[in-house]
Amino acid sequence: MVNMETVELLKKYNQVNLLNFYNRASDNVKEKLRKQISHIDFEQIIKLYENIKNNSKIENSIITPMKYIDKEKIPDEDKKKYEKIGNEAIQNGKLAVITMAGGQGTRLGHMGPKGTFILDEKNNKSLFQILCESLKNGNEKYRTTIPWYIMTSKENNDETEKYFAENNFFGYPKEKIKFFIQDELPVIDTKGNLMIGENGLIKEAANGHGGVFEAAEKNGIIEDMKKQNIEWIFIGGVDNPLIKMVDPIFMGICIDKKVLAGSKSIVKKDENEKVGIFCRKNNKPYVIEYTEISKEMAEKKDENNEFVYGEAHVLFNLFNIKSLENLSKEKLPYHAAFKKNSYMNEKGEIINPEEPNSYKFEAFLFDAFERLDDMVILRVKRDEEFAPVKNKDGEDSPDTSRKLYYNYLSKNK
Repeated sequence: MVNMETVELLKKYNQVNLLNFYNRASDNVKEKLRKQISHIDFEQIIKLYENIKNNSKIENSIITPMKYIDKEKIPDEDKKKYEKIGNEAIQNGKLAVITMAGGQGTRLGHMGPKGTFILDEKNNKSLFQILCESLKNGNEKYRTTIPWYIMTSKENNDETEKYFAENNFFGYPKEKIKFFIQDELPVIDTKGNLMIGENGLIKEAANGHGGVFEAAEKNGIIEDMKKQNIEWIFIGGVDNPLIKMVDPIFMGICIDKKVLAGSKSIVKKDENEKVGIFCRKNNKPYVIEYTEISKEMAEKKDENNEFVYGEAHVLFNLFNIKSLENLSKEKLPYHAAFKKNSYMNEKGEIINPEEPNSYKFEAFLFDAFERLDDMVILRVKRDEEFAPVKNKDGEDSPDTSRKLYYNYLSKNK
């Protein structure tokens, strides 16, 4: 039986529909559902639902361009200086890497964690293996072993760990890889009702890449880094085979400029590309989303015919351990995403909608930037560092990613 306190809680937040599912569930599912309900912050979920249409974050804010360093235009003398600084830090074991790998490969038509998707078909290599080999190359070059932390989700953690074990961790030292799970938030329908999934439990979804800071703290990852005297942490996604996780020049610039964070950028393709753009908001580092930027700002160019607001954030981020720890104590805002989600209706039927039918809530990593006083932005070449795998077909698909990946390999044999 659900106690009266729980019933009153569900009534207070208009979630009594959950009782219908509870009453006909098996004893095992009832126990899990009770536990779920006891841990949900209903106040938070209702506020998020009420704020869905209030998405503008730049009203009454002063937005200005943000300075960046173009990697291709750094003078040779400075480049050597930065590289020397970065080399020493990496060789002295000051770098760790976090790979955010909480997603499934559903959009690619792939069953299983996205990182298990075979991108390099010529050599039968998954995204995980490609990233692993990139780190192994860094270890060999700098005569060190970089700690690798992989953030998973409840949905894919077991399968991810099993995949690594079955593949003998791709030759990476097992003790240097640690998996940790990010938090989840309930999924709600368009009326604000929590949805029930195929398993009879409240449907939940991972809370976005902005959840990395809190998850790293909760799971003891930051403490583990501090014990190893790690000072810099590269944080990136699993879906980019060209990502340079070990970059001494990038690291050297951040150390030399005495900032607590840095991010790489690429130039947006055109004024309509759907990417977040670096800028300053009230003189603080900020990423303005493509849904927020005005047409005038998106199209504006300088005397060199370059976009004034043209530096795209593509999830290549370097954080000092101090900033990582500070940000783990911050509550980043959640953004609503209108998505298709299958669910169980009150008749116990599984419904697979053809159109978006629900909201999931995600925190974005780049919302942490405005908590910083300053940061380095390093512009890099798109075709050398960015080949994302996001869609099954068309742009940013396996086909486009493979082409860029193979082209890069052929040029850098």
